[in-house]
Amino acid sequence: MKPPRLRQIFWWPLLVSILTICMFLALGNLTSQMAIAAVTHLEVAPGEILYRSQTKLDDQSGQVWQAVLFKQVYPGQGISLNLRLVGFPNSAELIHPQPLKITTASGKVFTAADVFLDEAPAPTIGQYDFKDILPQLPNESLQLDIPLPGEHSINISVPQLVVKEWQELIESRE
Repeated sequence: MKPPRLRQIFWWPLLVSILTICMFLALGNLTSQMAIAAVTHLEVAPGEILYRSQTKLDDQSGQVWQAVLFKQVYPGQGISLNLRLVGFPNSAELIHPQPLKITTASGKVFTAADVFLDEAPAPTIGQYDFKDILPQLPNESLQLDIPLPGEHSINISVPQLVVKEWQELIESRE
């Protein structure tokens, strides 16, 4: 009768250990940051449609930024496509006009022009022209580099899922 007891003593801690590891893995997946955006559209004025993808992304120091890619369709005038980056309180103040550097996971580098030539609505807001750049971007993660005074910059990682959604915004009806 001693072997079954010995087996219980061995298997019980092993089972508890396996369950504990599974619980930690499950909790880790629940708390991991997942960037989810959703394309929405609304009619701003008769014939003027606004398509928008909005998500929150972290920079290299853990500061949260709201990234809003929006396409405005004007009747008879074409479209505009801009990326607006909004820093939450305590974010760095951006200087204007400074281009946004976009680096793909494969190493390609693009530059988006700053839409705010003199002054932004708030010091932690940047807006960049993506009309010619977004169609060229591959479906892979990106690194956004916002220049600051001196040699410093803010680096924001954009997951591939968000880039894919941004590309879907291009295909939204015009």
